[in-house]
Amino acid sequence: AVAVHQPRDQTMGLVNNSREHYNFAFSRVLDASTDQDTVFEAVAQPVVDSTLEGFNGTIFAYGQTGTGKTFTMEGENDPPELRGIIPRAFAQVFEQIASRGDEATEFLVRASYLEIYNEDVRDLLSKQAHSRLDLKETPESGVYVKDLTSYVVKSTRECDKLRDFGAKNRHTGATAMNQDSSRSHSIYTITVESCETRADGSSSIKKIGRASCR
Repeated sequence: AVAVHQPRDQTMGLVNNSREHYNFAFSRVLDASTDQDTVFEAVAQPVVDSTLEGFNGTIFAYGQTGTGKTFTMEGENDPPELRGIIPRAFAQVFEQIASRGDEATEFLVRASYLEIYNEDVRDLLSKQAHSRLDLKETPESGVYVKDLTSYVVKSTRECDKLRDFGAKNRHTGATAMNQDSSRSHSIYTITVESCETRADGSSSIKKIGRASCR
């Protein structure tokens, strides 16, 4: 936990109800020397693993421009040890599928990639990437993006191709701290569906989990 003490500003007068003490709790703190592999194992791996069990999870990077959000989430393709959370999540999904899959279990993996820019939602994998999409809600599905493109992927290579394609459609611009700063929020979502056939072959059990990286 981190405790912050901020004395009251006396210039505000005698009546001053502002807080002086703030406490922030953290599950774990990773310093600047932490490698990408450790970050993934500590933050993302449990979320990705739960996706194959039918749960939804989100991995969210938040911070000031120039502090390393893009490097943490995407990293560098070469050398491999610099890969970020998103490409490592791809690899984790397909490694788990390879270890769990058998004649009775089938998996389907789909990927989507969107950005939120100036409160508009855009599909980064669409040929009309600058077209605005609408948010909808139903009792069955909850909140979703209407007409968002979703591709079936069968390998980490296919996931990487979609990510690279979508990245070219993102809004970027120079700031005082980052020449190529991302000017939008992006969400890459991996949806994993699993279908398990029972011993008598009469029915199947279906699990659907989503991992969103932001």
